[in-house]
Amino acid sequence: MKNKEKKEVLIVHKAESLEGVLEISGAKNSALPNIASTILTDKPVILQNLPELLDVKYMNSLLKAIGSKVEQIDEKTFVYSLKEPTSLCVDYEIVNKMRASILVLGAMLSRFGEAKIALPGGCPIGQRPIDLHIKALRKMGVSIDIEHGFVIAKGRPKGSHITFDKITVTGTENILMASVLAEGETIIENAALEPEVVDLANLLKKMGADIEWNWREGSRTIKIRGVQKLKGTAHKIIPDRIEAGTFAIMSALTKSKIILKNYPYNLLTYVHSILNKIGIHIIKTGNDTVIVKREKYLKPTYIETKEYPFFPTDLQAQVMTLLSTIDGLSLIKENIFENRFLHVPELIRLGACISTINNKVAIINGVKNLSGANVKATDLRASAAMVIAGLIAEGYTTIHNLHHLDRGYEKIDLKLSSLGANIERKAVPIKENMFE
Repeated sequence: MKNKEKKEVLIVHKAESLEGVLEISGAKNSALPNIASTILTDKPVILQNLPELLDVKYMNSLLKAIGSKVEQIDEKTFVYSLKEPTSLCVDYEIVNKMRASILVLGAMLSRFGEAKIALPGGCPIGQRPIDLHIKALRKMGVSIDIEHGFVIAKGRPKGSHITFDKITVTGTENILMASVLAEGETIIENAALEPEVVDLANLLKKMGADIEWNWREGSRTIKIRGVQKLKGTAHKIIPDRIEAGTFAIMSALTKSKIILKNYPYNLLTYVHSILNKIGIHIIKTGNDTVIVKREKYLKPTYIETKEYPFFPTDLQAQVMTLLSTIDGLSLIKENIFENRFLHVPELIRLGACISTINNKVAIINGVKNLSGANVKATDLRASAAMVIAGLIAEGYTTIHNLHHLDRGYEKIDLKLSSLGANIERKAVPIKENMFE
């Protein structure tokens, strides 16, 4: 008997040139901690500009599971309200789908003094242990045990002086949320400065939190004075700088005439400087709109991923696709995750000439053309790189494992189709999926 189960693939044909307007969605990496922060008050919190993504859907399901009322007002606006929790336990079934689930730990402890959360899953791009979160929370007086795959935490956090051994975005966000209702003052040193962390802090301040940043001379210090209670508010999620960078790279590679709307220009200053060296220029045409112009001959370059404000690891796969078709030798050094070159074999399947050293450095010899093939989306950002590659590869490219793409890019196939791309979702029998 034949297996009739099916799954979706994305078939992407080569695009000669795309034209139209693309609107940048709300930032996934801002939406998730902001949703988690609604746990901190018993008053309604309205979040606007939420992207329609699997990760947002998973986080909404998580909040509903602990007793939050989640009401959708329109396509991108939700109201969150948690009067009393029905459970302080977050099961593996939800957490396994999305690493950001761990963000509810700090919020639950801050308000309720108790949490039981399954250890997180997410993208297979490298070890992202939560030991930094746990170490900081223990310093704040919280009792934490790891038992049977769960983080079991008890006790209300108290103000403390926290110094992270290494910069951690989710760690900074978790301790921010743990601190806002804590007794006393908390100082976080070596904190993450990503715009998404700042956006969370801005939401918390609207809710009544007392948060102070020290930006002087590269300082990474945040001071939080605990308050007794937070209030409800309304907040608009910032645009997604990673989606914006992805579409800027795609526009240049396909020699397209695309207006990028809701573009977070000021959040991509360093990325723009790298693109300028390559021969790609982001031109402002309005307060939040840009177009992408490229020189006839693009130049190879060296890129090193670092924490904000430098080149983000979340754009590394996309820019590697760009460099793979530029004549000459380019190098990319990955400093954030130890397993973030999973897309290299997939680009090689398409004809790219790339080698790696110790999974830290990629050596890219530019080739004239890529050619369509079956590839898989190995993680969230690599999935976007495969779409970009499919748009410039001869023939057509079939992309498997689409759940990664749907976790982080809102309706990307529909957005690209609106520009004239020949791109189609298609259900195929699982037996035909060579990657399963």
